[in-house]
Amino acid sequence: MFASGKLGGLSYVICMHLYKKKNRAGSVSIQVVTKDDARRRKIIKTIGVGRTPHEIEKLIKKGNDYINDMKGPILPGFSPDEDNIENFVNTIENTGIQVIGPELIFGTLYDKIGYDVLHNDMFRHLVICRLFNPGSKLKTVDYLLRYLHVTYSIDSIYRFMDNLCWPDRSVPSGLHNDVKAHVEAISFAHTKSVVGGEIAICFYDLTTLYFEAAEEDELRKYGFSKDGKHACPQIFIGLLVAAGGNPIGYDIFEGNSSESKTLIPMVRKLSDRFNLGKPIIVADSGLLTKKNMQELQEKGYQYILGARLKNETRSICKQILAMNLKDGEVKEIEKEKNVRLVVSCSEKRAKKDKNNRQRGLARLEKKIGSGKLTKQHINNRGYNKYLKLQGDVTVTIDIEKFNNDASWDGLKGYITNTTIPATDIINNYGNLWYIERAFRFNKSDLEVRPIYHRLRNRIDGHICICFTAYSILLELERLLKKEKSSLSVYRAQELTKNMYAINYQLPQSGVWKRCILKMTDEQQELYDIIRKFHN
Repeated sequence: MFASGKLGGLSYVICMHLYKKKNRAGSVSIQVVTKDDARRRKIIKTIGVGRTPHEIEKLIKKGNDYINDMKGPILPGFSPDEDNIENFVNTIENTGIQVIGPELIFGTLYDKIGYDVLHNDMFRHLVICRLFNPGSKLKTVDYLLRYLHVTYSIDSIYRFMDNLCWPDRSVPSGLHNDVKAHVEAISFAHTKSVVGGEIAICFYDLTTLYFEAAEEDELRKYGFSKDGKHACPQIFIGLLVAAGGNPIGYDIFEGNSSESKTLIPMVRKLSDRFNLGKPIIVADSGLLTKKNMQELQEKGYQYILGARLKNETRSICKQILAMNLKDGEVKEIEKEKNVRLVVSCSEKRAKKDKNNRQRGLARLEKKIGSGKLTKQHINNRGYNKYLKLQGDVTVTIDIEKFNNDASWDGLKGYITNTTIPATDIINNYGNLWYIERAFRFNKSDLEVRPIYHRLRNRIDGHICICFTAYSILLELERLLKKEKSSLSVYRAQELTKNMYAINYQLPQSGVWKRCILKMTDEQQELYDIIRKFHN
């Protein structure tokens, strides 16, 4: 294979090819080599060492890509005009060098998923910035100016967010369409393509997002915070995803909402919008109410819900304990017609349950010793259930109740109206971690919280941006796994921050050109993966 280039007005061509060197350890080194006039082999670059046919094939591909991308080394004895090179370098300005990684990687995925049909440059910039440099809108303005040379005022971004989402779908006259509705439709279409057609099972859960504010309003309310920020007003965000965590849709609810009352409205709304069909609904025990189960049953939905075993009737509790389940065992109880209670036992979970109870007991003992507990603390929240009132004013620990709970260690229950095997029930419920990871992505990597906005439309717009960014992050992870890349999604994010291009002007024609600067091996691997699936 040949690599060519031009320096100092002179053209040159150099022949390069791949060489497979067998090592004593049984591995194979893939090298890019050339030969000098004496036919002696000269190593230009060692691509890597492989042991399996798959690894070697992957290294060969990387080597060929390296040769194709080479602009050509300087040949021995070749002396370009150094003054010309130096003069050219001296013309380069700081503004001519740009970070292009975020647009090259995340922008390509943005287009691949289909968000480019929105034809909205500001929304695109806000989403990509959330992936590359998450933070306040002031940080976003600074990033766009510094790295993309795009100038937006903070006021223009706020005005844009005011009109980004309209929850009641009544878009005021003269404004663009509801972007959230389009984003959800695009995300849903992409999810269907990823899962291979109709969505057979979906997962639902909620989390709380807190605000750095002191007062409530019609949306931001004080409530039970899953972030531990009980002194801050909050909102709930509900998320519905398909297998693999691929998003279907989301919605926001008042901060003091009852979790169990959000499931049916969410499912109904998304079913009406997307003709979702009747997938199996999987949700945790916080959504377990008789009303939810009844409504799902009446509307023809199958469900798998986490059970609260200790809250079952006394008769069923006796049946559960009488099973004497061992590690890995699973049994069923017929609760009512077409409704089963599946109970499993795990030694690993038993150790965790025991450890958690002991730590909870230690905290209670410490608080009692400090005199901080009063009868107002006697409730069923967490480990406060072990408190009891002795006499009129003394709060003590009910050790008997604490010891009795040990018989429940390691047991986990699931309520379902499906007919699928118990092991499949447990495996499907276990996939709720997709949503837990989605919330972790948004809270940690995309910094969706804390939210500094006050107006509902801006809050909804902020979450819409994060939802879109999450979809892109998930697609990046999917492609990396599909190509069996060793790169993690976190490493890929870091790599984009140091991918540069240089903009320069040809002296005679005045035409502006852009050249992507040579990437590291990891950056090139990431770029090749994204480019492969975009074409």
